[in-house]
Amino acid sequence: MNYPTTILNLIDCFKKLPGIGEKTAERLALSMLDMEEDLLKLFSSSIVNIKTKIRRCDICNNLSEEKLCNICSDNSRNKELLCIVEDPKNVILFEKLNIFDGYYHVLDGLISPIDGINPEDINIESLIKRVKKDNIKEIILALKPSIEGETTSLYISKLLEKEKIKITKIAHGIPLGAEMDYVDSLTLEMALNNRTDISTNNDS
Repeated sequence: MNYPTTILNLIDCFKKLPGIGEKTAERLALSMLDMEEDLLKLFSSSIVNIKTKIRRCDICNNLSEEKLCNICSDNSRNKELLCIVEDPKNVILFEKLNIFDGYYHVLDGLISPIDGINPEDINIESLIKRVKKDNIKEIILALKPSIEGETTSLYISKLLEKEKIKITKIAHGIPLGAEMDYVDSLTLEMALNNRTDISTNNDS
């Protein structure tokens, strides 16, 4: 390409984004030449801020700009319900459905020994401490229906089997191996509402 170095660098940056190929990156870079300066400044500062301002919530591990995310800061939610998800994108997914009024806990991964991911590599220890500390009556395991998701669900269930807590997991209306991000809202809503009890104790 005979573009100036600045444009070539921008094209290369866009190409590093998921799903962006050479032609799309070129089109995006050139489109920025026509943007208003204020918009470009907002674009630039937003990119910098996503690295400098975004942190993890001290309680649930969700994305936040403060010590506590806006969900954990909301005292009107049901304190007895805790939904366990793989990553922050799943929190956003459930919140868009507007059918869950409890709190969340983000694991940041799933147990997968074949990939070198063990229980201590994800956010399980803080979950167990949180369940024992707070007055939680039910945890909902909203993990993708895969070997890794089932392994993680079973591991968490075993760790909590002596606690007086109800443990449920979302129903299997979700196809095996499906990524949660791509499940349609109706299927996800039905899976949440029709969750099944997998508690291993009889006192919950």
